[in-house]
Amino acid sequence: MKGKRSRKSRRRPRIALVLALTLIGGLGAAVPAATVSAAADAPAYPFRDPRLPVDSRVDDLLSRLTLDEKVSLLHQWQPAIPRLGIEAFKTGTEALHGVAWLGEATVFPQAVGLASTWDPALIRRVGSAVGDETRGFQQERPTGWGLNLWAPVVNPLRDPRWGRNEEGYSEDPYLTGSMATAYGTGLTGGDPEHLKTAPTLKHFLGNNNEADRTTTSSDLRPRVLKEYEEQAFRPAIEADAATGVMSSYNLVNGRPATVNPALDDDVRTWTSQDLLNVTDAYAPNNLTGTGSQKYYGTLAEGNAAALKAGIDSFTTDDTNSVPTTTAVRSALADGLLKESDVDTAAGHVLDIRVRLGEFDPGGGRYGAIDKSVVNSPAHQRLARQAAADAAVLLKNAGGALPLKASAKDVAVVGPLADTLYTDWYSGTLPYAVTPKAGIAARLGSPVAGSEGVDRISLRNTASGAYVTAGTDADGEALKESAGGGTAAQFDVFDWGAGIVTLRSAANGKYVGYNWSNFVNDQVQPNGWFVQQQFAPEEQADGTYLLRYAGYETREPWWSNPVYLGPTGSDGTLGLVAKSEAAHYAKDVVRSGTEEAVAAVKGKSAAVVVVGSMPAINGRENDDREDMGLAPSQEALVEAVRKANPHTVVVVENSYPTTLGALQAKVPALLWTTHAGQETGNALADVLFGDVNPAGRLTQTWYRSEADLPSVLEYDTIKYDRTYQYFKGDPLYAFGHGLSYSSFRYGQVKRAGGGYEVAVTNTGSRAGDEVVQLYTHQRTSRDKQPLKQLKAFERVSLKPGETRTVRLKLREKDLAHWDVTRSKWVVESGTYDVLVGASSEDIRSRTSLKVTGETIPARDLSRTTRAENFDDYEGVRLVDESKARGTAVGASRDGAWLKFADSRLGTGGAKFAARVAGSAGKVEVRLGSPAGTLVGTATVSGTGSVYTYAEVAAPLSAAAKGRQDVYLVLGDGMRLSTFTLR
Repeated sequence: MKGKRSRKSRRRPRIALVLALTLIGGLGAAVPAATVSAAADAPAYPFRDPRLPVDSRVDDLLSRLTLDEKVSLLHQWQPAIPRLGIEAFKTGTEALHGVAWLGEATVFPQAVGLASTWDPALIRRVGSAVGDETRGFQQERPTGWGLNLWAPVVNPLRDPRWGRNEEGYSEDPYLTGSMATAYGTGLTGGDPEHLKTAPTLKHFLGNNNEADRTTTSSDLRPRVLKEYEEQAFRPAIEADAATGVMSSYNLVNGRPATVNPALDDDVRTWTSQDLLNVTDAYAPNNLTGTGSQKYYGTLAEGNAAALKAGIDSFTTDDTNSVPTTTAVRSALADGLLKESDVDTAAGHVLDIRVRLGEFDPGGGRYGAIDKSVVNSPAHQRLARQAAADAAVLLKNAGGALPLKASAKDVAVVGPLADTLYTDWYSGTLPYAVTPKAGIAARLGSPVAGSEGVDRISLRNTASGAYVTAGTDADGEALKESAGGGTAAQFDVFDWGAGIVTLRSAANGKYVGYNWSNFVNDQVQPNGWFVQQQFAPEEQADGTYLLRYAGYETREPWWSNPVYLGPTGSDGTLGLVAKSEAAHYAKDVVRSGTEEAVAAVKGKSAAVVVVGSMPAINGRENDDREDMGLAPSQEALVEAVRKANPHTVVVVENSYPTTLGALQAKVPALLWTTHAGQETGNALADVLFGDVNPAGRLTQTWYRSEADLPSVLEYDTIKYDRTYQYFKGDPLYAFGHGLSYSSFRYGQVKRAGGGYEVAVTNTGSRAGDEVVQLYTHQRTSRDKQPLKQLKAFERVSLKPGETRTVRLKLREKDLAHWDVTRSKWVVESGTYDVLVGASSEDIRSRTSLKVTGETIPARDLSRTTRAENFDDYEGVRLVDESKARGTAVGASRDGAWLKFADSRLGTGGAKFAARVAGSAGKVEVRLGSPAGTLVGTATVSGTGSVYTYAEVAAPLSAAAKGRQDVYLVLGDGMRLSTFTLR
């Protein structure tokens, strides 16, 4: 572990050297000519001298700033300080899979796709390219640009229904940490003293649900916190591949993450470098009495608590820093903060700015990079490679893939066949190679195709008028009119869950609401509220009501449902109540399925591209309710397969999909994320065998949503989440992915600091294999994972080539968190070492006997924190105080905590506990929640959940020996600590 040290404690030798040279010159001693020359070139202020250590430069600059100037640095938009020649600075350029929101830039595959390469070296190259392109904008500095990046997202993907699944890497914390470290190292440039950019890890901590995300609390008991959540964040910080974290919107164990003391107490202990921690957008306002969390009465109180917890920069109120700076000054005046608190946070900010080269001549090491790097040919090639290497071959029966070179008459159909969609955090595509275009380019000739969607007209059954749209590029307000033709035709894209989008045949633009009218003016569904969503509701008479669904992002201020109907005298459509909604007949002008079937009949192969629309099928502020393909898409695939048995299905989305019976029927399935500008070329490379697929799944693909608990259950251990604990039969296992080659594994053997295994390509073509090493602890005091990824390597092998793959595994890597002593422990015992091609496809195994520790019986005579239980029912983890600490709160009568294998002595002990909240009783029982009652402590209500009282009760003589102890609580009680002695 890297210790948390002050800036002043680092690099002292260099400071001493600089001071010595200064003194020598000042005393008139003989000074070397080179030193005289250097002195003549010295900058006006020490903070501008790159020869000085970072710490001394920061300290010098801090000493020159007024208090108001230091406070001004604490908002996302930091103003210029002209008297010192300091430019404005902004935190938060989005760079998840390319530079976003600044204009055209290289768009790489979504983050979950990048991780599917299982290739850290490649991901580091992608990160380096994104870092270069961020720097590429520095000469122009468009609005919103900055060198502090808000990427990568490292929340482990424990539940595929999370709307932001596309932003993360994996359900496994080790794989997540590996990818984050690789991407972050590319972004930083690999030298923490000279940063190319300053990446920020999102979102700390326990952030995997969008529904009510600012008010729900993620219960992270110590083992889940230490073994799962923190392990995704820690590696990149330890490797200096990230320069801070962003606090999440949610609460963690009852306390808003914006004031989580772990920001200081834990995160800053993982590195000796300074970190710049930021809030999520508008999160500070949530803390107040007028916000959603109501945790503090005023913004001054909230901002003070955030700064003391470890926040350095407030992301709120867009560019308006006045509310933040006013609140901080108020907190200073009221004694809630000291100037030293401001100095600490401002120092963290300035440390990053110094390391970015902002105060160096010419902008430092990376100051000369210009826009020529943005979307450069080299980056285009890298985007194509990343998209191809990320593709996962899920199924390939009978050698359906690769497509034969003679397959010149391929048809490409499906709603995603000839379009590319971007997501909320995508950059602007500089060009778009669609699947159809990529395959056509590969073949050197046009290919047949169809989107496979119905074209319809909507006719008001009461008036006979048709819904019509504008024919020019900007569209017009939709209205009902007597005319028909193309202006009255719309292509219907089904995205599942009853949601469709309507694209006007008149101009090729999507229909959306602009707060006044419905207009066909959008290239694709987009925007925070995605106002292009509609939900047709079939009535008993066969007509349809058209419900507007553009606000179905769980916004509390929007009242659904609302419907479409004519509201103006000219028939212009608007929002009306259901009772006033127009009844429409849906006239099919052209059947998408029939058109697709006609396109594929007689062709040598049919490629069907189905999947999701990133702005609709889950995204920020909108979790998925199901993981299936849209019904019409599944029906399209089935119809195409019947028309052409040589059907290959490409699923293009951002999350594991419940494919139902589909995966059993089609011969070949290929999965890709929305993979950026080179999607089509990359797919063609894989489909025709120019690239041998080697992508691997980074998440379990479940057969049904029934395999998952509530999205709000964060206890991966108790609820058997992820491949580590899931006992069911997955559709596709974690780590799964096929190749056009086959690979043989030799016997795994102990070697040096890990294991080695010989892997041979037994196929006829070169290919990559992802060799994965898992461990399993056979016996333990605690519930252990069924398997746990500990190492992996992607290796390239020629036909017939054998390579010895070495995988690092140290005994300390086998540690888990011991809740009885709050420490990491490696238990004595036998561990299985499993090597293979996926978590289920194990090819070679051995065992390892470890002489470690035996976890002793719990000593409950020592003060025991209630959160360190072994099992529980009916409780929530809650904030012990607003500043720090976790207690356990009972959410019903009869709630219980288990403390297994406890040593109770010879009997006659006393139970004592620290409790708060409601009146009631705490029962001490043995063996089970209904077991032998050995003591009862009566609790008087304390009047506040933060006011604790000490209660006690004698224990009967039965409370002796080694027992499983259960504490049974009354509803509304909070338990902090207890003893039995």
